[in-house]
Amino acid sequence: KGKCPEDGWDESTIELFLHELAIMDSNNFLGNCGVGEREGRVVSGLVARRHYRLIHGIGRSGDISAVQPKAAGSSLLNKLTNSVVLDVIKLVGVRTVTSCFVVPMATGMSLTLCFLTLRHKRPKAKYIIWPRIDQKSCFKSMITAGFEPVVIENVLEGDELRTDLEAVEAKIKALGAENILCVHSTTSCFAPRVPDRLEELAVICANYDIPHIVNNAYGVQSSKCMHLIQQGARVGRIDAFVQSLDKNFMVPVGGAIIAGFNESFIQEISKMYPGRASASPSLDVLITLLSLGTSGYKKLLKERKEMFSYLSSELKKLADNHNERLLDTPHNPISLAMSLKNLDETNDAAVTQLGSMLFTRQVSGARVVPCGSVQTVNNYTFKGFMSHANDYPCAYLNAASAIGIKKQDVDVFLKRLDKCLKTFRKEAKQEKSINDISDANTAIEQLED
Repeated sequence: KGKCPEDGWDESTIELFLHELAIMDSNNFLGNCGVGEREGRVVSGLVARRHYRLIHGIGRSGDISAVQPKAAGSSLLNKLTNSVVLDVIKLVGVRTVTSCFVVPMATGMSLTLCFLTLRHKRPKAKYIIWPRIDQKSCFKSMITAGFEPVVIENVLEGDELRTDLEAVEAKIKALGAENILCVHSTTSCFAPRVPDRLEELAVICANYDIPHIVNNAYGVQSSKCMHLIQQGARVGRIDAFVQSLDKNFMVPVGGAIIAGFNESFIQEISKMYPGRASASPSLDVLITLLSLGTSGYKKLLKERKEMFSYLSSELKKLADNHNERLLDTPHNPISLAMSLKNLDETNDAAVTQLGSMLFTRQVSGARVVPCGSVQTVNNYTFKGFMSHANDYPCAYLNAASAIGIKKQDVDVFLKRLDKCLKTFRKEAKQEKSINDISDANTAIEQLED
C-alpha cells in the first residue's frame, strides 16, 4: 500500500526485502552483459554489501524521480521510500501534504534546488525575503542560487525573538512583489528565536502572490512545527517545506525531504535535479522506518516531548541555583536557552570559555552565545551573530531536546554544566578575595604614610 507499517519489521525480514529488490537490478542478473559506461560495477565486495548490492542509484539523467529500466529494484525502492515518508509526514501533522521526495543532499542544498526551480517561474525576481536566523547553511542556500537575501530583523517580545510581519510587508511593497522570488521562513531554530509566524506569512504571500519556502530542518519531530505548516497551507500559501533526514529520522547526514501541497510543483523541483542520484539516503530512511513502524516512531516523538519538559524543569532549577534564569520561550518546542549574564559581567572571555569546557567534557550540541560577536558570511556582516539579533540583552547557553535524547543525556549534561559554572564562581570568589586583600594592603600603606 506504500504506507509505513504500524509495527516495525525485524532485521532479517528487512534484509530479505532488500535482497529481493536488489535481484531486480540488472547488475545482479546471472547472465548480465553490460557494455555501457555505468553498469553498476563495484570492485569491492564490502562496498557492495554495504549498499545491499543496490548500486544503480535512483532516477535517470534527466529526472531524479524517473524509473530506470535496468534498475527496477532501485526504482521501486525510491518510489516506496517517497510514499512511506509522505505517509509519515501526514501522520505527524501535515495532513494535506500531497507530494514529497527524498533528495540526496542536506537541507541547505535542497533549499537551493527549490529556489532554482522558482527562478524559471519568476524570471524578474532577484530578492528573497528572509526573517533572520543565524545559521549559515540556510543563508548560503540563497547566495548559491544567485539571489540577494533581504534580511528582516526579528522583534523582541519578552525573551523571544519573533517575526516582524510589518517589516516583511513593508519590504515587499518597497521592492515590488514581482522582484521577490519568495519568502524564506523557518520553523525549527535555536532559542530565544522561535518559529516564524507561518500563518501570517502565508497569508501575506497569498495576498501578494509570492511563493513561500519553509526551512523545516528538524521540525518533523515537533507537532507544533508541523501544525504551523499545516495551518499556513490552510489559510495562505506554502509552496514547499524542506526537512533533514538525519535530524528527524536518526540516519547518517546526507539527505533531505522536499514536500509540498502542489504535486506538479514538487515534481518540477525533482526534475530540476541534474543527473542520477545516490540511493543511500533513501535506503537509510526506508530501513529505519520499516524497523520502527509508525508505532515506534510515534513512541520516539512522545519520549522527545517528555524529555523537553524534563530538560526545561531541571535546567530552570540549575539556572536558579547559579543566579541565572531559563529564558521564557514558550513558542520554541525543541530548543531552550539559559542566561549567562553573571558570567558575562564577571569576565568577557568566560562565556566562550564555558563552551570550550563543556566540549572538552564531552558535551556536544550545547551552544554558548556571547553578546556582540560580529561575523561576515558571503560579504554580509551580521552583528550579534548566533543570537539572531543585533543586540540581544544577555549572553546565553542553548540546549535542545531532539528526537532520540535520553534522560541519562539530560542528567549528565546538567551535572557537567553545574560543575563548570561552580568552577567559574570559585574563581570569581578567589579573584575577589585577592582584590579585597590588595585593597586592604593599599589602605594600610596609605595610613602608614
